[in-house]
Amino acid sequence: MKHKESKLLVGTGKGLIIYKKNGAEWKAVSSQFVGLPVSVVFVDERTNTWWVCLAHRHWGQKIHRSFDEGLNWEPVETPAYPSGTLLKSGKPASLKKVWCMTHAGVDRPGELYLGTEPGGLFHSTNNGDSFELVEALWNHPTRQHEWFGAGRDHPFIHSIVVDPNDSNHFYIAISCAGVFETKDNGQNWFPRNKGLIATYLPNPDIEVGHDPHLLLACASDPKVMWQQNHCGIFRSVDGSATWDNVTGKSGFPNYGFALAIDHDNTERAWVIPAVSDTTRVAVDQALCVCRTDDGGQSWKALRAGLPQEHCFDIVFRHSLAIQKQTLAFGTTTGNLFLSEDDGEHWQVLSNYLARINVVTFA
Repeated sequence: MKHKESKLLVGTGKGLIIYKKNGAEWKAVSSQFVGLPVSVVFVDERTNTWWVCLAHRHWGQKIHRSFDEGLNWEPVETPAYPSGTLLKSGKPASLKKVWCMTHAGVDRPGELYLGTEPGGLFHSTNNGDSFELVEALWNHPTRQHEWFGAGRDHPFIHSIVVDPNDSNHFYIAISCAGVFETKDNGQNWFPRNKGLIATYLPNPDIEVGHDPHLLLACASDPKVMWQQNHCGIFRSVDGSATWDNVTGKSGFPNYGFALAIDHDNTERAWVIPAVSDTTRVAVDQALCVCRTDDGGQSWKALRAGLPQEHCFDIVFRHSLAIQKQTLAFGTTTGNLFLSEDDGEHWQVLSNYLARINVVTFA
C-alpha cells in the first residue's frame, strides 16, 4: 500500500505554496495563483476538495476549487448580499472579504459555510455552486447597534465551528460582537460571551461587543472550546455557556491572534503571543510559541529554532495549523516554521514568502 504524502498549504499575499513531505524532508513542490492575494485556504476532508479564496484589491473576492489537489482549479460564483440588504448606516451591504470557510457536517454532503465581512454568514447546499445569506443571523437584533469593526470598517465572521455530534448545532465568532450559538441549524442565534472581558468598552462585561480573534472546539469533546481573544486567552468546558480567563498568570501569553488545540487532549493548546493591538510585534522582539498542557493553568514558552533577537514577526489568526504532533505557522514577514514534536523544536521551511495569511494541512 502506497504511503499517502503529507501536504502543507500556505496562502500568502502573493499566491499559494504547496509543500509535501517525502521521508523526513518537507519541500515546496508548486505555486498556484502566483502574484495574487490568497485570503482563505480550506480542505474539505469529506471529499478532499481544496478551496482557495482570493482578495483582489481591484476585482474583489474570488473563490476557486480543485478536485485534484491543486492540479486544476475552477472558479465558482462569488456570494452576494441580496438586494435590499442594508448596513447599519442604511447603505446597501456588499461583500468586502471572505474570512473563513468550513463544511456543515459529515452528514450533510455538499453543504458549506462562508464567514464574511460585513458580518454575513453564507450557506451552500450544492458544494459551492451558489451561496445564500443566512438571514436569521443577519437580522439578529444585536447586529445593527452592537456589532462593529475591529481594525476594519465592518464586523466580520472569522470562525465557524460545527458540532461533530450534531450538525444543527454550531457556533460563529465575530470581530467585534463575540461568540454566537445556534442549535436549530441557524434559525435562532444566542450570544455566548459570559466570562469574557472587553477592556476597550465602558462596560467590559457587556453581553455583545467582544473581540474573539479565533474560536476552536475540541473534536473529541466539543464542549471544550478555546479562543484567542483581543483581551486574553479564554477556555470553556461547557460549550461556551461560560468562559474562563486562562491568560498567563504573569500576563504572558496574552494578546495574539493564532491558536491551535489538541483534538484528543482537551488540556493542550498553543498560542503565539504579540505585544498588543497598538504594537504588533513579537514580545521582547523574540518569537515564541506558548503551549499549555493543563487547560491554561500554566504556559510553557517554546523557542528552540525560532529567532530571538530583533524579530518583528507576528502570526495572524489562520496562520497556525496542527496535524497530530506536527505544527506549522507563517508570519507577517513571510517566514514559515514547522515543528514535528508538539512545538518543542522548530525548523525553517522558508524565509522568503510574502505575508502569510493562512496555513493548513491537507
